[in-house]
Amino acid sequence: MGDADQHVVNRLLYEMRMGNSEAFTQLLPLVYDELHVMAGRQRRKWDGEETLDTTALLHEAYIRLVDHSGQQWESYPHFLAVAATAMRQILVDYAKRKHAVKRGGGLKRVPMVEIESAFDRSGPIDEARSAALIALDDSLRRLADIDFRQSRIVECRFFGGMTIEETATALGIAPITVRRGWTMAKSWLYQDLMKTLQETM
Repeated sequence: MGDADQHVVNRLLYEMRMGNSEAFTQLLPLVYDELHVMAGRQRRKWDGEETLDTTALLHEAYIRLVDHSGQQWESYPHFLAVAATAMRQILVDYAKRKHAVKRGGGLKRVPMVEIESAFDRSGPIDEARSAALIALDDSLRRLADIDFRQSRIVECRFFGGMTIEETATALGIAPITVRRGWTMAKSWLYQDLMKTLQETM
């Protein structure tokens, strides 16, 4: 998106904060391509899932963004970060429907290899990866209580499919901070999941 378009988007976001309900309708065509790119990345990441094709994922993200159109989006990067959160919710909700994990019992069935590799490989959301994805989401919520910025980095990088540079722009931080936070977050999540898994054994 060019500087001129970003200026228009930021103006529309401002108008939304001022109570202009029509601004969101004008906003969507301008950000559609970027949302489509994010959805496409997720489509490639979860290769093999017909129900998670680009159009379906984009449609669900759109619905969630409409539902939160009254939110105080400060800027275009902030909007993209919110879209990444929507992607996370869509993926986790889909995994929950697919896996139907019982409360307190799902993590026992998660092979540790699935958790270890969840950040680094693509593939269909089968039963094992559904459980791993749900466990990661639970752990990510715990991380948010400790370090909210690191949890947002994970949302943008893993669930939003953003690059280091895109994440830095979306969160308003330096790329080196994203790299450091991404590494630290993955390490914390792994240790947290290991601890939780041991407690359920």
